[in-house]
Amino acid sequence: MKKARVIAYYLPQFHPIPENDAIWGKGFTEWRSVAKAKPLFRGHYQPRIPADLGFYDLRLPEVRDQQAAMAQDAGIEGFCYWHYWFGNGKMLLQRPFEDVLASGKPDFPFCLCWANHSWLTSTWTNVKRHEAKTVIIEQTYPGIEDYENHFQYCLPAFRDKRYITVDGKPIFGIFDPYGFPDMKVFIKCWRELAIKNGLPGIYLYAITPSAGTLRYDAEGHLKRCIPDLKSSAEAYHNILDFGFDAINSNGMQRAEMLYNGKVQDLFRRVLERFIDLPCKKYNYVKISKNMFAPEDCWENVYPTVYPQWDRTPRQGKRTQNVYVNSTPENFKQQLARAVELISNKQDEHKLLFLKAWNEWAEGDYVEPDLKYGHGFIDAIKEVVLGS
Repeated sequence: MKKARVIAYYLPQFHPIPENDAIWGKGFTEWRSVAKAKPLFRGHYQPRIPADLGFYDLRLPEVRDQQAAMAQDAGIEGFCYWHYWFGNGKMLLQRPFEDVLASGKPDFPFCLCWANHSWLTSTWTNVKRHEAKTVIIEQTYPGIEDYENHFQYCLPAFRDKRYITVDGKPIFGIFDPYGFPDMKVFIKCWRELAIKNGLPGIYLYAITPSAGTLRYDAEGHLKRCIPDLKSSAEAYHNILDFGFDAINSNGMQRAEMLYNGKVQDLFRRVLERFIDLPCKKYNYVKISKNMFAPEDCWENVYPTVYPQWDRTPRQGKRTQNVYVNSTPENFKQQLARAVELISNKQDEHKLLFLKAWNEWAEGDYVEPDLKYGHGFIDAIKEVVLGS
């Protein structure tokens, strides 16, 4: 009997692309932000320096092989590559995954999650509130023809023997279901195309906050709401009723609201839209205790575990939250709670999403660094494999 199917989100950003070169200078990757980060308070763990893999370039197959070997040894089932499709065939950061697909290496499972959001200069670096936020690439939804072209691009991956499936169907995620005005049309289109192209179907999940402040009303329009911190049933049904097979629940906002108090937290979030507030420190141990909603035990709800969180390399003092005391041992306890939460599910549905494998500029990674070494990877191994 499986304890968990751990799938790690994987950022393919660590190689230069012309769009980044044009904005920030030739050779830019997020390693530049990672290396330049500075501590903002006493005990603040910055900068974070990679150990075994160094400041790697994902165009190198040797790096990708080493990453897969580490993950496999830890009991991680596969990587979920962030996939950037902006409409009309425009893509970014696709090279690492395309190389993996074309070469057949590493022989390690994978899937895709569509990061359907626009790229602004503030997405990757510290842009102050009064400064103009340049749109690098706008996310668009051109319609059926583009959805069909998008599916055809992904089809070779769906047919690859390494592609991760749930209930026999290739799994595909949507990062921002609330930002997709044509979602029902897209879902219907892709389900039909999957069958037409000989697949048993397509298994679509949406990333959804367990305490989100957005809902679709009966007419399909978005509205703001006050989240329920005792139950996430309404939030989850709101997305599942829209046509998704499953939800990857994100408990970060719920945990912070319970940490701060709901009214105070909502007030701070509104205030942050107008003025720059100093980053707020959260005790990772206390945050972890409220990371999961009661409904995360549902058969088709897959929780998220966070090893660490610190976006100051990207946003500096404007970062909304920094999790302190996020050690491998404390992460191990969060992961163990998540495994217990899903213990009564069918093995096929014991999915846990790890956010993330290598989001270094979010302080959100398990790859070895100079401070903790293999500590986070070892924690996964101990919980998932019992060794």
